[in-house]
This record gives sequence, structure tokens and C-alpha cells, in this order.
Amino acid sequence: MPLISAIICTHNRDSYLGAAIDSLLAQDFADFEIVVVDNASSDRTRAVVESRSGVKYIYEPVTGLSVARNTGAHAASGQILAYLDDDAVASSHWLSVLYAAYRDNEKLAIAGGKVTLIWPEGYTPPPWLSEGLAGNLGAYDLGDNVVYIQNPGLTPRGLNYSIRRTFLERIGGFNVNLGRVGKKLLSNEELLMTEQALQLGWQVAYIPDALVGHNVAPERLNQSWFLNRSWWQGISEYYREEIAGRAGLAQLGRGTERSIRGLYKSLKYLGDPAQRFDNLVYTYGQIGYLSAVIQGMLKLPTGANRS
Repeated sequence: MPLISAIICTHNRDSYLGAAIDSLLAQDFADFEIVVVDNASSDRTRAVVESRSGVKYIYEPVTGLSVARNTGAHAASGQILAYLDDDAVASSHWLSVLYAAYRDNEKLAIAGGKVTLIWPEGYTPPPWLSEGLAGNLGAYDLGDNVVYIQNPGLTPRGLNYSIRRTFLERIGGFNVNLGRVGKKLLSNEELLMTEQALQLGWQVAYIPDALVGHNVAPERLNQSWFLNRSWWQGISEYYREEIAGRAGLAQLGRGTERSIRGLYKSLKYLGDPAQRFDNLVYTYGQIGYLSAVIQGMLKLPTGANRS
């Protein structure tokens, strides 16, 4: 039985997938397995996987990142599950660093490392991209020292994410009502996991040496992508509160106050394109949040605002 299972959940990213798998095959850690969950892909995903030896291929027909992650956990054998995105590249010591963290701390439930961005050839960061919005592309850097997370908003990125199997089983797996589903950019599943871990007395850690690079897709380098992602982030926040039993009238007040604050700041920073757009994106997300709150209060069918 391997000490750690490296899992890639993928959906129609055959152009990136090979490099992600190859980065796992080049690890300096010996006792691990690689599991690739093909989440209803229609491209050459299976061929990319099967062209590489020593990789377990699993097909999951139900789309959804959380569904695929749970499928990967069931198919894997390790007690530590390390999830790498299909468009990411792990450093050669990624698994050894993660495994050592769990081995030395029996209370550790979740751990992830620093994420740097890999820009496509010929592209540079646009002037309207703030440091905060770079996090929407996967960037994650809390410094060069280990940090134990107390604020769920600082939880490790899902593209560079590991979890102890016993904890995952205790909470019943990844919540399938959160997490990306096709083009629906739902999120917050990792944030919810961190909240649950802290409530149950476990620890969550940022480990900088568990380094991963994340490829920035060219289609994400436009403002409409960030606005769309923020909209779904707002909807995800509503669902996370609903799952946690915090849905109600107070959400209207919170969403309205945050929308007004974001709009005010976007006007305040008219001369700073990065800060202006950052706050505009935030405001748009709060409108998405309010739309979900209103639909929830009107008792519309679950998922009505996910179409």
C-alpha cells in the first residue's frame, strides 16, 4: 500500500495533462501511486494517460470536481491524498514535503503549498490585474515559513491540495454541492473543509516548500472571465452558508453592505486600473451572492441559479 496517493482530476485538458502527470512521475519520493480521474472528457485524455506507464486511469461520467475528487479518493490506496490540478506542474519534492508534514503531525488534516503562475508564451500580467485577483488564477503565497491556518479564507488552493483520508472519511467526502461543474465556476469546497477541520480540532497548514506551478490559460486573461468567476464565487458563498446553517435574512444585509462598499472603492480608485477592477470584480460577486440569497428566500428549486 503506497504511503501517499497523487490524484489528478481532469476534464478536457489533454494539452496540459501530460506535463502534470510527468511532474508526478519525476518525484523524488518513491512510495506513492498516481491516479487520474477522467471526469467525462471528450478529448484525448485517456490516450494521454495510457501513453504513460504506472498511472491508474479511472473514468467518472458524472461531471463535477468534488464528484471526481471523491471518486479519486475511493480508487486510491494511500492514507494521504494529494490532489494536483490537470494544468499544474509539481516540483520534484512535492510529495516528499507533504508526506513528511503528515508523518510528523498526527493532527494535520489538510496541507497545501505555494503556487506560482506560469504565463503562456507571449503574455505578461495585464495592468488591470491586482495581486489579489492573481489569486483567482491560482497564485498562493503566505511567505517562506510554515503557517497553520486559522482564517478559512487563507486555506490552501485546490490545485495544490492534500488531505488525510481519515479526516475526509469522517466528514463524508468533498461536498458535491460545491466545486466546479463544467463551466459553472462554483467553489468554496476547500474553504468549507478548512472550517470543518478547525471545528473538529484538526490542523490545516500552508507548507511553502510543497511548490507547484500553475499554467495560466490565455482565455482567462480577459476581464469577463474574472467577472464570471466572481459571480460564481458569490453564489458559492451563499451555498456554503446554507450548508453551514447560516442562511437567512441577515444575508441580504451583508450582501448589500458589501456591494455598496465594493462599488465605492471601485470609484475611489478610478486612477488605479488594478485596484479599480479588483473592487469592481468584488462588487459583481456580491451581486451574484445576493441573487442566490433572493432565490433561496423565494424557495426556488435548489440549483436554479446554477444554470
